[in-house]
Amino acid sequence: MDDKQEQFKGLKEKLDESTTFPAKYLYKFIVPANQSKAEEIEAIFNFGGAVIDTKDSKTGKYTSISILIEMQSSDQIIEKYLEVGKIKGVISL
Repeated sequence: MDDKQEQFKGLKEKLDESTTFPAKYLYKFIVPANQSKAEEIEAIFNFGGAVIDTKDSKTGKYTSISILIEMQSSDQIIEKYLEVGKIKGVISL
């Protein structure tokens, strides 16, 4: 397990203990108000009927992105976090 996957070890354990898959999972991200970054994230989740909601901050400097999607396993959830983590400036909540 590499360092990035090690960061998600606790999440994987919690998901495996408390979730029966397939299950809906809610991702939340914050990005600088940059349309291309939001589009990159949306492209990663553009499958399986994802419900994507975006909201700009009051100051307009940031955009929050909420994604509700059915996932097949804890490993699949973590894979998506790792993919999004490659986009510079994204904060995962």
